[in-house]
Amino acid sequence: RTMAGRTIRTIIEGQELLTAAASMPVSIAAQHMQRRRVGAVLVVDGERLVGIFTERDALFRVVAACIDPAKTPIGAVMTAAPRSLHPDRPFVDALRLMHEGHFRHVPIVEDGKPVGMVSARDAMGPELETFMYSVIVDEQARDVLA
Repeated sequence: RTMAGRTIRTIIEGQELLTAAASMPVSIAAQHMQRRRVGAVLVVDGERLVGIFTERDALFRVVAACIDPAKTPIGAVMTAAPRSLHPDRPFVDALRLMHEGHFRHVPIVEDGKPVGMVSARDAMGPELETFMYSVIVDEQARDVLA
C-alpha cells in the first residue's frame, strides 16, 4: 500500500447514491436519510449536482431557526455548489478537504454527474492514521519554528 492509499473510487464502489431535487421538503429528505442511515443527501437538478443537504443543515438552518421542515424545500437550506472531488483522486485528498473546510461530507463527481459521496466515517482506516500523523507532524513543525 502506498502513502496515497485507496482511491475514492474503491470506497464508493457499490454505493447507492441518495439524491433529491431542491424542491423536496426537509421532512421527507430527513426521512430518506434516516431510512438509509446516511448524514447527507446530494441535491441535483436533472443529473447535475447543485447542492448538499446534511444533518447539520437540518439542525442549524431548520431546527435552530424554527423553520417548518414540512414546508421548507431542501434547496432553501442546503449548502449550494459544494466542493467535490473526482473518484480517481486519493481518499486522503477528501480528508484534507473535509479538514480544511470543516465539513464531513464530500460529493464525488465524474463527467459533471454525482457518482458517490464520502464522509468522515469512511476514514476509519489507514488513511486516518496517515492523515492524523501528518497533521501532528505539521503542528509540531510549526511549534518548533514559532
